[in-house]
Amino acid sequence: MDRRDFLKGTLLSAAAAGITRGEAASAPTAGRPAGDASARIDVNVSLFQWPCRRLPLDRTDALVGKLRQHGFTAAWAGSFEGILQRDIAGVNERLAAECRRVGGGLLVPFGSVNPALPDWEEDVRRCHEKFGMRGIRLHPNYHGYTLDDPRFARLLAMAAERNLLVQIAVLMEDTRTHHHLMRVADVDVTPLIDLMARTPRARVLLLNSGKILQRPPERFAAARGLYHDIARVDGSGEVARVMRALPRGAVVFGTHAPFFIFESALIKIDEAGLEPADVRALLSENARALLSRA
Repeated sequence: MDRRDFLKGTLLSAAAAGITRGEAASAPTAGRPAGDASARIDVNVSLFQWPCRRLPLDRTDALVGKLRQHGFTAAWAGSFEGILQRDIAGVNERLAAECRRVGGGLLVPFGSVNPALPDWEEDVRRCHEKFGMRGIRLHPNYHGYTLDDPRFARLLAMAAERNLLVQIAVLMEDTRTHHHLMRVADVDVTPLIDLMARTPRARVLLLNSGKILQRPPERFAAARGLYHDIARVDGSGEVARVMRALPRGAVVFGTHAPFFIFESALIKIDEAGLEPADVRALLSENARALLSRA
């Protein structure tokens, strides 16, 4: 039995029993209204197929079924296709159509933008005006630019002007398991600290930023408008430590599904021993507040 199969079996049984010690573990249902205090939001899922291998739940209907199984009423969805494909307009067209087709409104599309390609400003406009997206998702390491690139500064300013939330995937896959032709370093987010100060209306959500959060520098932890998900926050009690280290409301729930086993993120919350109010904030309130600003 490999690690994925082992975790899937053990974590599924644990997660099904409830995810908090201090919160009543009622069985999740798909019909909770979006404003319900028990609603759950996953800020980090991806649709379609990872380019290097097939993943469990890489069919949209299967991923939606897993979300509903655990009581999630919304999931912010990017596209695996946006990582390597150059036709970003087509990528976002398919993403928007898939989110309409499957899930009955559960999937919230976050379009891809690649500022290293020509006419990327038009992709930002389409995401906002044509598809009505609330945010965009960036992959700087795969697209070949850094966060001190003037094009990124312009993109961040455009997003702020349009009130779009910007998600940056710090990494997608552990460097030890990269395909030998697709070795990419993690995104260096250090330039973001000063850039956020110069763009006060910007809101940036770092996905898969667990390595950064192991020992966040004081300036990084205090940066206004900067948020993190827990997808790669590993270790018993680490979620609670991160929530204490960062400003209130700066941590949101993300699974990085289908790349990661969905239930593993739920188990992190159980291990953290959070108070019920903190669990509600992590699972829904912080994400709702973040998107309401976008």
